[in-house]
Amino acid sequence: MDLGLTDKVAVVTGASKGIGLAITQRLVAEGAKVIAGSRSSSPELDELVAGGSVLFESVDLSKVDAPARLIERSADFGGLDILVNNVGAVALRFDGFLAITDEQWNDTLNLSFLAAMRTTRAAIPLLIERGGGNVVTIGSVNAFLPDPPVVDYSAAKAAVWNLSKALSKEFGAQGLRFNTISPGPVATQLWLGENGVAATAAKSMGVDFDTARDRVVAAQGGFSTGRFTQPSEVADLALILASNRAGNVTGSDFLIDGGLVKTL
Repeated sequence: MDLGLTDKVAVVTGASKGIGLAITQRLVAEGAKVIAGSRSSSPELDELVAGGSVLFESVDLSKVDAPARLIERSADFGGLDILVNNVGAVALRFDGFLAITDEQWNDTLNLSFLAAMRTTRAAIPLLIERGGGNVVTIGSVNAFLPDPPVVDYSAAKAAVWNLSKALSKEFGAQGLRFNTISPGPVATQLWLGENGVAATAAKSMGVDFDTARDRVVAAQGGFSTGRFTQPSEVADLALILASNRAGNVTGSDFLIDGGLVKTL
């Protein structure tokens, strides 16, 4: 299927690994040009940069002025057609809600919500200049499946979904579309890395890594598919939403969780 993304210009945040890297790889494969934002690069991202279709911008999106600086790099490719908000982080709060400090709340809201808000705010005028464009934001199943150990992250991702819906109403007449994707657990370093969610949970529960991972799979009744989602699967969905193949889809959220959520 031709997605019509050849020569489109995209900005992807959190682009050096995991879902962000997979989306960047898919965009390049479809002929798009990408501004890849991340605090640091990676060998996989360096390889894409060497191919000439990707520009890397070292950026810490927790800083107030960083999102606008990242978006400005799109001028190097002549404009902006697509924004993929992917950056975010989750910390497990096993000591409960009352132990979460204001500083911890601010850190979570800043990186997992305000970074996407600021990047989107900077991108909208450039998307309007192009006569239309797409913003795809990676949310989380926790936006509507809140859980005490990730209560701050869940609240931040619920805000992401709410913002996307509101912007779809305000800017739809100007040719802009806003959609979100809500992955369940994904097979990335965030979940399965040495210091990822499963490893952190294992230490807290006093079990080994494999047991903690299996408990994640079994949680909430378990994945219907019996496995984690792959980054490439989230990337494929993101590219469809960023293309005109989904030309009348806006203000929507797409769940990709292997059947983890059992409710309608």
